Amino acid sequence: MMEKPIAPTDGECCESGCEPCVWDTYYEEMRLWREEQKKLAEAETTDTPEE
Repeated sequence: MMEKPIAPTDGECCESGCEPCVWDTYYEEMRLWREEQKKLAEAETTDTPEE
């Protein structure tokens, strides 16, 4: 399981238009993390026995 990404701190972005920016990397990691969380939640729902 992935750990939740940590947002860049002040000063990590140099604001010079780097490609990719630390923020681009962070947003992509967050997208992947959210997808994983969604899949895990769905798996928990389908693994729960019905009464």
